[in-house]
Amino acid sequence: MVKYYVAASSQHVGKTTSTLGLVNAFKSKGFRVGYSKPVGQEALGWMDHYADKDAVLFATSMGFSLDSALHSPVILGPGATTAYIDNPERYSFRERILYAASVLEKENDVVIYEGTGHPGVGSVVDLSNAAVASMLDAEVILIVEGGIGSTIDQISLCTALFRQEGVHVAGLIINKIQPDKMDKVRYYLEKKLDKSWPPILGFMPFDHTLANPIMDTIKQAVKGEVIMNPEKMDNRVEEIMAASLLEVHELESMKNVLLVTSGKRLPEAVHKMMAIQASQNDDYCQLAGIVITGDGTHSSHISIEDDVEDYLLKHRIPVVSTHLDTYGSAVKINRIEVKINTRTPWKVNLAEEMIRRYVDLDRLLAVPVRS
Repeated sequence: MVKYYVAASSQHVGKTTSTLGLVNAFKSKGFRVGYSKPVGQEALGWMDHYADKDAVLFATSMGFSLDSALHSPVILGPGATTAYIDNPERYSFRERILYAASVLEKENDVVIYEGTGHPGVGSVVDLSNAAVASMLDAEVILIVEGGIGSTIDQISLCTALFRQEGVHVAGLIINKIQPDKMDKVRYYLEKKLDKSWPPILGFMPFDHTLANPIMDTIKQAVKGEVIMNPEKMDNRVEEIMAASLLEVHELESMKNVLLVTSGKRLPEAVHKMMAIQASQNDDYCQLAGIVITGDGTHSSHISIEDDVEDYLLKHRIPVVSTHLDTYGSAVKINRIEVKINTRTPWKVNLAEEMIRRYVDLDRLLAVPVRS
């Protein structure tokens, strides 16, 4: 029986995506695989349970029955840190985590524990990633964003904290490397990180598909209201175009486009879309969704021309209204940190494919595990 604790050098480096890929890749090799998020910070109500959002995602993608006592034993909600500092003896965090581990490790060949944030997150309640990995006696797989200098610095910092807790780092996954820099990053990291460092298990390129948001994420970013076709808010967005910059020749080569426009420009923009389809004798619509911008107030009673409305209804294009102007909307959308979730199943499949392709699982399994 082996167990791994997947940690990250910081937020937004692909820890959950990598964990998903690892879980599914091990399952494809015939292992019984268990999952747990020992310490969570963002909880959701799911069926009869209250669990970390990542535990909900894994329950959905792996098809197991979610049990918060096993898969999300500790949730640090608002006020938890100060309450713990005031009365730490009231909390049985350690016992909850160890109970989850005892059950999962008895039932599975491999158990993968997912960390939270960087290695020091959770220290305020004595549950840093390093401390929890030590408590579980688990080998660490460290996910680090790809680069050279900053990557080596992060590896040095993170491994020092795990070493302080007596935790062995089984290997590194260098993630989100710009494709045109893959060879350079690989060359210099392999040159610098000799046998005294944890082994590099894989170099994974940045895949823009994993960074594509869905329309519901866009809506949340701009604090919008859905005014048409709410059932299509899972549409993925691959391109963003302002109506003022809309050009027919560019649209012909684009797909899954988010159109950001004022209400006044909406008819002109949609008529261009209609013209493209007419010229191509094609019923395919490039639009994934539309954000109608405002002037400080929501325009939920926008007057839409009949032919435009008919087109949007026919192609079931979700339309979101926001109080933000076009510039403000663009800023909010560009700042989105896209997270993998239960509404993006294509990302789960891609995560597994990338782990299989770029990570040496056999080398990982060959790393001696402490008894």
